[in-house]
Amino acid sequence: MIIVERKEDWSDYLPSESIVTAQEYLEDRRLTAGGGRIQVLNLCRNYRYLGHGYYCSLLAEARGHRVIPSVRTLSELNRKALYGLLLEDLDALVDQALAEHPLGATEGFTLNLYFGRTEFAPLQALARQLFDAFPCPILQVELRHSRHWHIAGIKSGALHRLQDAQQYAFADALDAFNRRIWRQPASRRQARYDLAILHDPEESLPPSNAAALAGFVAAGRDLGVAVELIERKDYGRLAEYDALFIRATTRVDDHTYRFARKAESEGLVVLDDPASILRCTNKVFLSDLLAQHGLGMPRTEILYRERPQDLEEVGRRLGYPLVLKIPDGCFSRGVLKVADAAELSQAAAELFERSVLLLAQEYLYTEFDWRIGVLAGEPLYACRYFMSAGHWQIYNHKAESGSTGGRCEAVAIAAVPPAVVELAVQAAALIGDGLYGVDLKQDRDRLVVIEVNDNPNLDAGIEDGLLGEGLYRRVLEDFVRRLEQRRQGW
Repeated sequence: MIIVERKEDWSDYLPSESIVTAQEYLEDRRLTAGGGRIQVLNLCRNYRYLGHGYYCSLLAEARGHRVIPSVRTLSELNRKALYGLLLEDLDALVDQALAEHPLGATEGFTLNLYFGRTEFAPLQALARQLFDAFPCPILQVELRHSRHWHIAGIKSGALHRLQDAQQYAFADALDAFNRRIWRQPASRRQARYDLAILHDPEESLPPSNAAALAGFVAAGRDLGVAVELIERKDYGRLAEYDALFIRATTRVDDHTYRFARKAESEGLVVLDDPASILRCTNKVFLSDLLAQHGLGMPRTEILYRERPQDLEEVGRRLGYPLVLKIPDGCFSRGVLKVADAAELSQAAAELFERSVLLLAQEYLYTEFDWRIGVLAGEPLYACRYFMSAGHWQIYNHKAESGSTGGRCEAVAIAAVPPAVVELAVQAAALIGDGLYGVDLKQDRDRLVVIEVNDNPNLDAGIEDGLLGEGLYRRVLEDFVRRLEQRRQGW
C-alpha cells in the first residue's frame, strides 16, 4: 500500500490500486490490527510531528502494518543529536570516495537517495548504509567540504518535489524495492512464518558453516517456515520477516547489533536479542555477573589503563602464567598468555591500545573445554573443544598455515557430568532465555565458567555430530514456539 498526500503527487507514475491518500488511510477503519500482512510505503509530503505523514506511520504501526518510514526513523531524522554519531562514522567513507573525484574542488552538494540507491556511483556504498540506518523512501544528504568531506545533515525528501530526471531514478528504485518486498515466490507466501538468517559469506570463522545453514533451510521446509539467508545489505528488508536468526559473529559496534535492535523494534522474534549481545560480548560484564551470583569462574581482576602501577600487584596475586583479555574478544582473539612481569607489561600496553579496561585471569590448563549449548533454559548439545595442536587455546591465530582450531567432539548430554550441565544452565539463565554456548573448564573437583557466548557455533559435522538434522529442527521449533506465543498474546 502506497500512501500519498494528494492524488496528483502520483500523477507522473503508472496508475495502481495500491495507491491511497493519507486521508483515506487514516479514515479507513477496516485497516485495523490483525488485518493481514500489509506493507506500507508512506510518501506523504512531509513527516513533521503530528502532521499527516507522521500520523500515517503512527497508525500503520498501531494497525500491525509494516511501514516505511517508521515513527522511530522519523524521530531520529528530526534530531541530529540522535543520528550525528552514525554520520561521523561514515565521514571517512565519504572522504575516501570523493578524494579523487572532480567534486573535490566544490564546497558541497546535496545527494538524493531513493530506497538506498543513488545514480552517483562513488557513493552507492554510503547510500546503502544510510538507508539501512534510516529506512526512508527519499533521503536528502547534505555533503560539505572544508579540509575533508563530511556529512553535514540528512533529512527526508518529498515525492512531489522531484524533477523529471529524479522521477525516473525514483521509479527505478521503487520498482527494484517493490520486487524485493512484494513479489515473493509462492513458497514464501504459503509458509506459516518467514525466518531470516543473517550471515556473512566472507567471514573466515562464521558461527555456522554452509552445510549448517542448508540444514536450517531444510528444517524450515519440514516445519512450514520459509527460511531465507540474508546479508548486511538486506537491513532494509527486515520488516518482511517474522523472525531473525543471527548467524554472523556478533559485536556491539557493527551491523549485527543494529540488525538485532531493528528486528526487536519491528516486533520480530530475534536470536541473538540485543540484550544478550550486550551482556555476552563484554567479558567485564560477564565476570561481574558470575561473581555476584557466586558461580564458579577463574580468579579474575580488572586492569585500568590509568593505573599501570597495578600490574605488578595483579601478577603477584594471580601468579604466572596468567591470561590477559580484552573485554570484547571472540574466537580466542585479543587473549594473551604472559609468563612473567615483563611480558605482562608489554601485553598490557598492546591491548590497552584497544580498550581502557582489561581482564587478568589465572591460567587454567585443561586438555579440552566443555561447550554446552543452552536453548530457552534447556541443554541443547554438548561438545568437547580440544586445544589446538601445540597451543594453549582452542584457536591458534598465529599458526603458519593460518588460523587453526583444535579437534571438536560431540558428546551426548547424558554422558556429560551433571555438574557441568547444571552450571552451564545456571550461567545461561543469568543472560536470558535465548540460545547460548557456555564454555567451562573442569580440573579434578574444580569447575569454572570461562564465558557465555550469545552466538554459539552450530556447525555441520561438529555440534550436530550426534543430533544430526535434529539440532536444526530443535532450534527452528523454538522459533515457532516463540512465534505462536506472540501470536496468542502471551
